[in-house]
Amino acid sequence: MNERIDRARFMSLAVLFEGSLVIVALALGWIFRIDVLSGLRFSLAAAVTGLVGAIPPFVLLLATERMRIPALERIKKLVLDSLGPSLTACRWFDVVLLAAVAGVGEEVLFRGVVQPQFERWTASTGGSRVAGLILSNVIFGLLHFITPTYALLAGMMGVYFGLLLDATGPRNLLGPILAHGLYDYLAFLVLIRAARRGPIS
Repeated sequence: MNERIDRARFMSLAVLFEGSLVIVALALGWIFRIDVLSGLRFSLAAAVTGLVGAIPPFVLLLATERMRIPALERIKKLVLDSLGPSLTACRWFDVVLLAAVAGVGEEVLFRGVVQPQFERWTASTGGSRVAGLILSNVIFGLLHFITPTYALLAGMMGVYFGLLLDATGPRNLLGPILAHGLYDYLAFLVLIRAARRGPIS
């Protein structure tokens, strides 16, 4: 009974938080006059790019699992301690939902509003879109600050998702959403497996 309550509470809070990012994105889009949803449309090329695009960061994650670098070990322990117990209580469909909501919420906000707005600002001061891409993902990294290394890795991942935005021609959020969501799902499975094996010493 207690596990069910904890699972329900965790899922409710996680889905509410990640889902609320869409509302924040729409509000910021209205303020900055960015039509967020116009950047999200189905395209087979974007869908394939998004699904295939989840593979490189996941392979990198698997590679880091085997590395014994102190900064990475600290991240693994912190993430395992904070998310491991809650994720192991989840059902498979909870994990799918959590990954999907995270992919949609974070990408609609960061790649749908924050990145385009930073690109506008840097372009208006004579800078390039690349500067906007990097600056917006500095914010993305800082908002994922667990440790300095984690923030750096999250920022680099944000740049990668930002590049997927334009990978298939006209800007499309579908690619980054699918890549982010599928990556999160696979990463959650790795985390669940590690949590079931026992704590990191």
